[in-house]
Amino acid sequence: MLNQQRKRESLNGTMKAAVLYGKEDVKIEKVPIPRLEPGEVLIKVQVALTCGTDLKVYQRGYHARMIQPPALFGHELAGTIEEVGAGVKEFRRGMRVVALNSAPCGVCFFCSKKQPNLCEDLLFNNGAYAEYIKVPRRIVEVNMLRIPDKVSFEAAAMCEPLACVLHGLNETHAERGDSVVVIGAGPIGLMFMQVAKLSGLRVIAVVKRDEQVKDARRFGADETIQITAVDDPITAVRALTPKKRGADVVIEAVGRPQAWQWAVDMVRKGGTVNFFGGCASGTKVELDTQLLHYSQITLKATFHHTPEMVRKAFGLITQNKIHSADYVTGEAPLSHLKEVLRKMVDRSGQIKTAIIPGRN
Repeated sequence: MLNQQRKRESLNGTMKAAVLYGKEDVKIEKVPIPRLEPGEVLIKVQVALTCGTDLKVYQRGYHARMIQPPALFGHELAGTIEEVGAGVKEFRRGMRVVALNSAPCGVCFFCSKKQPNLCEDLLFNNGAYAEYIKVPRRIVEVNMLRIPDKVSFEAAAMCEPLACVLHGLNETHAERGDSVVVIGAGPIGLMFMQVAKLSGLRVIAVVKRDEQVKDARRFGADETIQITAVDDPITAVRALTPKKRGADVVIEAVGRPQAWQWAVDMVRKGGTVNFFGGCASGTKVELDTQLLHYSQITLKATFHHTPEMVRKAFGLITQNKIHSADYVTGEAPLSHLKEVLRKMVDRSGQIKTAIIPGRN
């Protein structure tokens, strides 16, 4: 009883956390440990993973949908339950869990249309780069999963980006044997390559740097095009397809206007382009309307994930089909987060870095 009382008293104190204040302005500070309302859960963060979205938020200083400064920062995490709020029945203290960064309401127009990723009241949760994070009731009920003992925290924390990738690939309606071009070899691009290969697709990777050629092949690319080694990436890609007609599916995973234009020129007649990489707000892209019309090209863009894809992603992880060691290529304590983000800006860092809040 005395130990429980001391534990509760300690949880009324402060914790170390990353706070986003604006463009490339993140500070590691002591902030109050969150207090729980009924239905909520407090997680002791064992690992938080870096990702491209966090890098964009760091560079831009905000995210229109997910985070407005000043705010706690980070969203890919796994940990152990430290405390549960009143009414929580499925989880208890000490459980190993992964908590997603959002949950839909389940009752709005878009949820009723089976598009929960577009929920009018999509509840986001940030604060993974911290010693503790509070998980809102809706996420506890909809998008928090218990981690099997055989699965590492690092692997479980990949559930969120993997769910986004699965949703993106699912929306292209690619069929086994189809060819898919993935533009970009960051963590998301590599994940698209791996998932596409697991789905029985022929993967063509379009990359920029030498090391990305090796990464793309390691993650399942059948062919690679290095844009710095060819005169025209579009011609080079089409040359790898039957009769140079183009790929069945092209996924843009960079978030650059030029790459969006390339994607349209790389796809075959009747094919599908997924503009997965989000460009900066206000970006305009010129597209050939005649090409789109007479070639009957489908243009799509997918956002976020759904509870269904979260569970499919978690299934791939627990079945050991996606390995964290392939992606998590570095570790750092929370105090080094700013240095890690700066290296990501310079593109000289790891594929993904595991931030360990409990490490000095």
